[in-house]
Amino acid sequence: MTTSKNMQQKAAVISGVALIIMALLAFFSHGYVHSSLVISDEPLITLKNIQAAQALFRLEILGWLLIIIADVVVSWGFYQFLKPFHQGYALLSGWFRLIYTAILALAVTELILIDQALQTSLNVSRLTEHVMLSLNTFEAVWFFGLIIFGLHLVLVGIIPFKTKKVPKVISILIMLAGVSYTIVHLMYSFFPSLDSFTTSLELILMAPMFIGELGFGVWLLVSGRKVTIN
Repeated sequence: MTTSKNMQQKAAVISGVALIIMALLAFFSHGYVHSSLVISDEPLITLKNIQAAQALFRLEILGWLLIIIADVVVSWGFYQFLKPFHQGYALLSGWFRLIYTAILALAVTELILIDQALQTSLNVSRLTEHVMLSLNTFEAVWFFGLIIFGLHLVLVGIIPFKTKKVPKVISILIMLAGVSYTIVHLMYSFFPSLDSFTTSLELILMAPMFIGELGFGVWLLVSGRKVTIN
């Protein structure tokens, strides 16, 4: 029992640290680099931006790769922390996150292909087409993965909801984040004609999506490491 308790507390700390690191990496890779280089309706400008900042683009790729590693760590950490509450659901939640991580890894290969294509002698027209195809594929695959990620978060919020170990507000915020991720990326993936509406909806739901998991990470570091099974 003592070993299980120590593992749960260690998992809380490791998961919390990994989540905060992931948030910083995501802000850099997607929020800063990707958003500044990629202009979806300007293929040629996007190509020139990436060509002019290849080192920065490679740092974006590195950031994604580190996020993938951190995601695997969080999958393990969440399972260890949530297992005492409900082992079956904790395992299912962990597998959902690992599936999402595998999908993210598949998406990131498209960015690696772009970096490789920049080293070839393709003419500008073909290179532009290749880059935009890979960027669109990256986004489509990642967005599909975020549907599964949202389901994972819903499970993470549900598992400790009936206990007194995790505050109800934390569980609710995690579930709200999960529902938001799922709805927004279902619409992006399967209802492309509603992109403008989905973009507006995403802006509205941005706060719960951001606060939900990151808030859980902070709680794990501050209070989760003190949780005991009994």
